Amino acid sequence: MSSPANALTIGALAKAAGVNVETIRFYQRKGLLPEPARPYGSIRRYGEADVARVRFVKSAQRLGFSLGEIAGLLTLEDGLHCEEAQAQAAHKLADVRARLADLRRIEAALEDLVRRCGAAHGQHVRCPLILALKASPA
Repeated sequence: MSSPANALTIGALAKAAGVNVETIRFYQRKGLLPEPARPYGSIRRYGEADVARVRFVKSAQRLGFSLGEIAGLLTLEDGLHCEEAQAQAAHKLADVRARLADLRRIEAALEDLVRRCGAAHGQHVRCPLILALKASPA
């Protein structure tokens, strides 16, 4: 973008970053994006650094980082803390792998229940899915 530094309105910032205005405001409330001063009688202006920061936050969210984790990553954005960033990414990777394992277990259980329901269809028996859910501890 060839605009002068800090020439973007909040709407232009949102458009340049590919988000909506409410996302910008939300990030400001969460402390992920600083809110620029409002010159007397004027509107707040944003710059390319703000666009880059919003894009950073969105990219981190797409990788599954929480807003709290992203706040921590933002403290490392100078690029000089690679070991700390690597440790956070390794922790996130372990979390993702654990969730995938849980999802595979859920998939197998549901697959079995769907198969059992299909086998019971047309017979005068109680639904295996409902019976399994009733028998399952909370």
